[in-house]
Amino acid sequence: MSESMTAPTDPQQTADAPTRVISARPVVLSAPGRGDDLQVRVSAPATGTGLPVIVFSHGFGWSMDGYAPLADYWAAHGFVVIQPTHLDSRTLGIPAEDPRTPRIWRIRIEDLTRVLDGLDVAEASVPGLAGRLDRDRIAVAGHSWGAQSASALLGARVLDSDGTPGEDMSDPRVTAGVLLALTGLGDDLVPFAAENFPFMKPSFETMTAPAFIIAGDHDQSHLSTRGPDWFTDPYAHSPGDKVLLTLFGAEHSLGGIPGYEVAETTDASPARVALIQQLTTAYLRSTLYGEDAAWHAATTALGEDPHPLGTLKSK
Repeated sequence: MSESMTAPTDPQQTADAPTRVISARPVVLSAPGRGDDLQVRVSAPATGTGLPVIVFSHGFGWSMDGYAPLADYWAAHGFVVIQPTHLDSRTLGIPAEDPRTPRIWRIRIEDLTRVLDGLDVAEASVPGLAGRLDRDRIAVAGHSWGAQSASALLGARVLDSDGTPGEDMSDPRVTAGVLLALTGLGDDLVPFAAENFPFMKPSFETMTAPAFIIAGDHDQSHLSTRGPDWFTDPYAHSPGDKVLLTLFGAEHSLGGIPGYEVAETTDASPARVALIQQLTTAYLRSTLYGEDAAWHAATTALGEDPHPLGTLKSK
């Protein structure tokens, strides 16, 4: 267990008043049939009650120890953040020929559901956390492949080979989402992706839960023949109650959300990361609790900035 120290306060206060964070890892959730039990990291404010939950799904190759710029910030501002390590993590070293490989995209989604089923274990892993979770206010979040995994719990589906939406893997316990650099429709995949990644043919028509979608206008994927606008498809092709933040100059790491000074960040921008931290926190509090003051202040500030880092729109 570790602690990151910031000024102690009540996490129910405004988003600019951080509190001390306590983090426990690894917390092991039994996962029969998965081949490996599910390891997660749980980060929580040291004080406060009625704490909402964010289940965060990492991008390809990462683990429960990544995405500190988001996980630490959210936890310091009143959320319990639970980060599973999916089977594609480099920390597990599962070879490509592993028989589970074709199913990892489904197992990822099942991992997120398993976290929700195991909230009692997660809660018990952090001393003093028992009884402090608000289980009626749960969000999912994810980056890249993690955003695809998280979107399934919000209602997105993968198209079958005949083009019809596949299994509904949504979860009614989840009432909001933050989807960072979520890939778009499968109509314009390069041949390699079309042949090897059948899960990259999503339908967003049934993604009815509220979601904050964040895309970079310089995010050029090698998996699609489209430009950066591909990452705005989840907003354009899903029903209402959605917000889209398009970040100027941002590539796939959106300024560095996977971690501080990691090699995969090609567009390092502390200011961009700070904007994502502030807006996502305010959005989740607004969506989960109806606390609109911080969201209004943050969106107004972005709109009035003479040199904005991005643009917002909603429906």
